[in-house]
Amino acid sequence: MDNPNFNPFDLTQKVIIITGGAGLLGREYAHAIARMGGTPILADLNIDATRAAAQNIFDQTGCAAVAIPTDVTRKESVTSLIQETVSRFGRIDGLVNNAALDPKFDTSHGQQHTNSFEDYPLELWNQSLAVNVTGMFLCAQAVAPVMLKQNQGVIVNVSSMYGLVGPDQRLYERDDPDAPRSFKPVQYTVTKSAVLGLTHYLAAYYAGKGIRVNTLTPGGVFNGHDDEFLRRYNARSILGRMADKNEMCGPLLFLLSDASSYMTGANLVVDGGWTAW
Repeated sequence: MDNPNFNPFDLTQKVIIITGGAGLLGREYAHAIARMGGTPILADLNIDATRAAAQNIFDQTGCAAVAIPTDVTRKESVTSLIQETVSRFGRIDGLVNNAALDPKFDTSHGQQHTNSFEDYPLELWNQSLAVNVTGMFLCAQAVAPVMLKQNQGVIVNVSSMYGLVGPDQRLYERDDPDAPRSFKPVQYTVTKSAVLGLTHYLAAYYAGKGIRVNTLTPGGVFNGHDDEFLRRYNARSILGRMADKNEMCGPLLFLLSDASSYMTGANLVVDGGWTAW
């Protein structure tokens, strides 16, 4: 007989690493994991922000979240993350490959170039590949031996709707004809597309080994965007708005928990219908 108290979303005693743990969504993911009984390990290059996020989780949930400084582009740093986690807890049940560079192209990269495809700097292209693709590869590679030894584990690779479709560059136009033209840069779509391929490969590679690997593909999440951008975005979205930052937590918990026990190699798209038309 089924246990009437069974909660398929329960993460009690599950140890889950979140890379990019100090970021907008990383913090939300960690809070959600803690609220479901799990232990979130926040891995991020910005250690001060990561420690503050871990303290905030403890203050709000009583969960002793852990902050570990991590550079996902460096193999030795990723190895240290895995070793420290296992040393503390003896296991790793989940990995959320969330760390990513998503450059905004106002004046954030200086005045020496435009952000058109023709002028996109090779240095920025390589930086994004290192974080968005190589970082996921290194984290998955490092955690896999632990999960294989346990004969169980879950990896969630975070992509983007722009990994499925090309950016609608009209969103980045300005009403002011004298305003500089902005574009969503090429590296974001290319690297987020690669996430899907990595998920398919890993899911098939670990068939029969107890490791499930899936992709979470969010749409645009509101983070202080200006009214002009919001007007264009909302008109393009089927649901007529950007996502709230907490709206990705339910789908993530689904993929991390036994609620998705019959899913691997899949892509869960949470984009407000953006890619449906």
